[in-house]
Amino acid sequence: MTSSDDFSFPFEGPLHEVFPALHEAQSAFMAQIDSLPAPDRKTHELVRLACTVIRRNAEGIERHAMLAREVGASWEEVLGSIMLTIPSFGLLPAVEAMPAARRGFDAAPEAEAD
Repeated sequence: MTSSDDFSFPFEGPLHEVFPALHEAQSAFMAQIDSLPAPDRKTHELVRLACTVIRRNAEGIERHAMLAREVGASWEEVLGSIMLTIPSFGLLPAVEAMPAARRGFDAAPEAEAD
């Protein structure tokens, strides 16, 4: 039996309960995306951050801002990635994203220097 603590995202528990094989396949697919050798991990997280801004997904914004900081992104890089969404998707999604990004960024431990 699995609990909600076994999953990273809220949708995973209900999906796993009804379609465990589908959930496992999706998890394996996402693991392959996360292991792409390029772009580098910081760029990867900044791109995913911008995508979550476009989707107006506050939970995803917070998560990817946190992960971006963990792999070395500065607050300016996080904020810049958010601002790059404005020309195509408008000012409001970017402005709405800033508090969630700040929460995630502040919650992350600073990346260790190489």
